[in-house]
Amino acid sequence: MIDDFAPDGLLAQAIKDFTPRQAQQKMAAKISDAIEKASPLVIEAGTGTGKTFAYLVPALRSEKKVIISTGSKNLQDQLYSKDLPIIKKALEFSGKIALLKGRSNYLCLEKLIHHHSAAGELAKTVQTDLVRVRQWTTKTRDGDISKCTTVTENNPIWSMLTSTNDNCLGSECPQYDDCYVVKARRKALNADVVVVNHHLFLADVVVKDTGFGELIPKADVLVFDEAHQLPDLACQYFGQQLSSKQLFDLAKEILLCYRTEVRDIVQLQKCADKLQKCTQDLRIVIGNVSIKGNMRDLLRHSLVQSEIGYLQESLKFCQEVLELATGRSSTLDNCLERVNQYQALLLRLLNHTVTGFSYWYECIGNHFNLALTPLSIADKFTELMEERKGAWIFTSATLSVNNNLDYFTRRLGLTDATSLILDSPFDYQHQTIFCVPRYIPSPNEANSAEKLVDILLPVIEANKGRCFFLCTSYMMMNELAKLFKERTLLPVLVQGETSKGELLTQFIDEGNALLIATSSFWEGIDVRGDILSCVIIDKLPFTSPDDPLMKARIEDCLLQGGEPFNDIQIPEAVITLKQGVGRLIRHNDDRGAIIICDNRLVMRQYGAIFTSSLPPSPRTRDIGKVTDFLLSQK
Repeated sequence: MIDDFAPDGLLAQAIKDFTPRQAQQKMAAKISDAIEKASPLVIEAGTGTGKTFAYLVPALRSEKKVIISTGSKNLQDQLYSKDLPIIKKALEFSGKIALLKGRSNYLCLEKLIHHHSAAGELAKTVQTDLVRVRQWTTKTRDGDISKCTTVTENNPIWSMLTSTNDNCLGSECPQYDDCYVVKARRKALNADVVVVNHHLFLADVVVKDTGFGELIPKADVLVFDEAHQLPDLACQYFGQQLSSKQLFDLAKEILLCYRTEVRDIVQLQKCADKLQKCTQDLRIVIGNVSIKGNMRDLLRHSLVQSEIGYLQESLKFCQEVLELATGRSSTLDNCLERVNQYQALLLRLLNHTVTGFSYWYECIGNHFNLALTPLSIADKFTELMEERKGAWIFTSATLSVNNNLDYFTRRLGLTDATSLILDSPFDYQHQTIFCVPRYIPSPNEANSAEKLVDILLPVIEANKGRCFFLCTSYMMMNELAKLFKERTLLPVLVQGETSKGELLTQFIDEGNALLIATSSFWEGIDVRGDILSCVIIDKLPFTSPDDPLMKARIEDCLLQGGEPFNDIQIPEAVITLKQGVGRLIRHNDDRGAIIICDNRLVMRQYGAIFTSSLPPSPRTRDIGKVTDFLLSQK
């Protein structure tokens, strides 16, 4: 195995400028051993280790069925289109490789036929997009909507023309033999290596039987890249949620079937209209602002109780009407199943006395989500691993807290897993400088945004932009954006002004921009070279103790005799901070400054846990030295 990574090994022969790395060789050897023993393995591999090749080589060498799960669809596409072909060629691997996405990424032919039949009811712009999609179906082989060049991927029409676990008809679908999801799954079943993402993997674990069974085939080797995301995602998927989107979609499907298939049951339109109205009314009484809160508090409001009662009545009405149409339409039969499911789920959500769960709600725009989330999924995840025997490998650049992996392994129940921490090969002593500036405002201090701009604008302008300013809240992001736009001629880009991809393109094209962003820019962003040479973070990214899920975890920790701040809040914040700091150095030639505007790093005892978890950069409190360092790099 190590020979593949040697100076004269297969990778060096096949890849131009390949550099052997000891940490990469060590990681590959550990993974090879775990595959041979079919045992669990957890590896933190610092940025620059080359972890992708380190797990791909032993995985392909194993000649076993392999599932590789990544943190996002973008990483999934990169792995399938870029990294795997390189390793496949280098190793002369003759096996089959497949890419598998969730149902909502593939065009649903049945929905296309339905909506085309009722096209007269649609707006003119939607009709135009529908025609474009129909034309695209004559060319596409896999139905992957991201490849349709005539209709953008974020076009609302795709929510009409794709299926979900809830509304997929499975083997009852008239288009089953031509279904793109079925074809993708068949390809995955016959492949030796299948690339998925965490959302699909976890959704597949808990999927109800839709006639397809599971989408993801069983495997001997499971590799989870960006594994730090898994615990929170697993809690989400092992929990239960009922959203206004699910209810609206159900109402739309009932209405569509009335207009296209079962026109003699007028009550179908009435029950669909009532369901839609009750869902809208519930959203209104919850409140018009975007908010996340405790569902127990929400249910104390009499108006909310009343509207939930009306919603239950409307679901009961839908059930009675749909029972009249049983057997008339596969889609309506599926709608009846969903009505029964949502009724039971709503009752479960309202019974908030069951312990071990967080009961919460969230409103974003016109939609709401009612949810219960288990506080621990260690037992469930252990059961899953027992059920699917094989080598389970978890890796990321950010798994450890204070050079210890216990927080991650405890959350997934990986108590028997072999673990390894591999430091980044980057020379942080010479490539970086780390600063907690003097005289910065305390967290939540009045006018803190204005004070931060006063202190930081000189260093940003001296660096000619080329800076990410990562914020822990939208409020701070918006305040800083307003002030910087007023006080500098540098291009100021702000998250939300356009898509994430477009913002990154603008940042790179401008060459001297300041990008101000929050959560979605803290990870998964890879900007190499001197285009990005300064990362500023407004404060330590502690989750608010009022967040309903965090609040429930804190209460549960106290009941078990733990210390929530040390056991939960600090580890969560450390891992998030490591992600943000990790945006800066992405290559051996990168140089830059990390500035964290939070005195708690130097004033509080726990600050040492954060600093010891970060790369070993030279430290200063003098912002002038940061400017000198940045100017010396030019």
